[in-house]
Amino acid sequence: MKHPPSIAAALAVAPLLGAAPHPAEAGRALTPEDWYRFQAVSDLVIAPDGAAVAYIVTGYDKESDESRGALWLSDWAGRESAQLTRAGSVSGPRFSPDGRYLSFLSARPEGSPTALWALDRRGGEPRQLSHCSGEVTGYAWSPDARRVALVMHAVEDPKAPKPKVVDTYQFKADRQGYLTAQVRPHLVLLEVGTGACETLTADPARADSLPVFSPDGRQIAYVSNRTDDPRQAGTDEITLVAAAVGATPRRLLSTWSPNHQRLEWSPDGSLLAFLAGDELKYNAYLMDVLAVAEVPSGRVHALTAALDRAVLSPAFAADGRSIEFAVEDDGLQYPARVTLATGAIERLAPALVVHELASAAGHTAVLASSDRAPVEVFALEEGRLRPLSAHNRALFAELTLGTVEDIAFRSRDGAQIHGQIVKPPDFATGKRYPTILWIHGGPNGQDDHSLELRSYGPPLERQLFATHGYLALAVNYRGGTGRGAKFARSIVADWGHKEVEDLLAGVDWAVSSGLADPARLGVGGWSYGGLLTNYIIASDARFRAAISGAGSGNQLSTYGVDQYVLEYNAELGPPWRSTALWLKVSYPFFHADRIRTPTLFLGGDRDFNVPIIGGEQMYQALRTLGVPAELIVYPGEYHELDRPSFLVDRYRRYLDWMENYLGKPR
Repeated sequence: MKHPPSIAAALAVAPLLGAAPHPAEAGRALTPEDWYRFQAVSDLVIAPDGAAVAYIVTGYDKESDESRGALWLSDWAGRESAQLTRAGSVSGPRFSPDGRYLSFLSARPEGSPTALWALDRRGGEPRQLSHCSGEVTGYAWSPDARRVALVMHAVEDPKAPKPKVVDTYQFKADRQGYLTAQVRPHLVLLEVGTGACETLTADPARADSLPVFSPDGRQIAYVSNRTDDPRQAGTDEITLVAAAVGATPRRLLSTWSPNHQRLEWSPDGSLLAFLAGDELKYNAYLMDVLAVAEVPSGRVHALTAALDRAVLSPAFAADGRSIEFAVEDDGLQYPARVTLATGAIERLAPALVVHELASAAGHTAVLASSDRAPVEVFALEEGRLRPLSAHNRALFAELTLGTVEDIAFRSRDGAQIHGQIVKPPDFATGKRYPTILWIHGGPNGQDDHSLELRSYGPPLERQLFATHGYLALAVNYRGGTGRGAKFARSIVADWGHKEVEDLLAGVDWAVSSGLADPARLGVGGWSYGGLLTNYIIASDARFRAAISGAGSGNQLSTYGVDQYVLEYNAELGPPWRSTALWLKVSYPFFHADRIRTPTLFLGGDRDFNVPIIGGEQMYQALRTLGVPAELIVYPGEYHELDRPSFLVDRYRRYLDWMENYLGKPR
């Protein structure tokens, strides 16, 4: 396929993305306290007639110290936009198929189980639709809007806790906690008119999710995963069941689980679109492939396998002849369309980063961002974006952001590596700058040309450093996606080797180009970025400061403690069979005596993704060795932080730590 357009082309669409003016004007730097003004846009849906879009805007309230999601609605013309909910936090918006209701999930009053609520678009207050016993975590409307398939699980009485009985192969997940039978989700059929709830699926050995009604309303497709059989680990069983109590489910197909599963019926009900992953050995390097299955035979046709890029957010066109989706590609994420009859794939817009896509009645809306503007809602029309929201425009008009440029260089073994560099707003040619290598998580995923307001988002963090005078370096190391399967899989069972060589080659490039001050280098990241930070400082002593967020160094200690047992067993093998390999990939801890870099370790004490033990062990090792180190534990927080004051605190610590050891940028 063609190489993506240059960064110049990417920045050419910045005005369409509601960007702030170019920083020739005297604006201010991005600050940690700006978290209290950020508005994170997500969960895009479009009305059945295409006349409106709904989405969630998450704000970070200083007074209550809570992150809260509010439901917003915008008309297609972009003339009117309104906030529809103010009490509590909401998620999962959907339009009812008749367009009358706009539904959402919310726990009201606070502390009660999450239930399904709906707003009548003709007016009135939100009304609770579901009064079933348990908590709703997902749902789907029937085509006639008379029924809703709920994804539900039981809830524990906090006043009378019981022992947690664990009987699953993978028994942990971040935010969900221990995966006991009690929290295993099943499907419940809700009659909207009467409020009656009846169980649709109840196999105690299965977890059921992602229901979607067929266009005629007679069947429900959903994902059903066995929890008790290691041989079924890492697979999605896509199942059909008649939309009637007592019906027997029928497996349509089984596929390797993708990163982000999504089921979509074709308008005529003959096809079911889904996303497919890859065998467990490559689970950490997945690039989701779009496929369709014939109903009822289950015959599968892969549509994007030859693309060799990850896809997301598929949506059938109104005529059923094509499917639109977003493609992850070398620092970008563009919208595309595949024609079912020919398999031809067409790019729908120039260089940009699309995070979500929704289509109905011939209209397509996207969530998109650029280097200079956070995620907002846009109408996609004839390859151009038309703004439908501007929640962050006023704030970012105050700021002077750094300039983002594409970079390319050779790694130690000659591999071509790409990335970006963010220059301070007042960058002067010929001057060397204190430089921070900021590493993206994953390893799958990539550093891209976006400014997503996530609780840990490398593009935002790079701008934080750049606007305070640092040069920020982003390297799309091997193991990440965006460059194809071979590039991503090249680090299988060899962690901390090629990634480190690629990252260090990026630093060498920045130094040899006359940009980076070799005496003032810093490194950091969160999640796999924190893990690679530990690898980096155990491999190279030239970094004067490091920040390792939600990382680990002793991978042996993560077995059975985090949520990745499927990947560990398939990729590395169990520790008792592959002891030498486990020790090899744990070298930051077992060779901690090589580390000289002062390091800040951070994490949430409820994190089951990368538990805080990973940071604790590295912290203890460095303190034992007399290397300056601090450990910051955020109570009640998971892998991604939610509490606004903690987000502000973390970013303030980032700046203070780097300034303390690299010096204040001149």
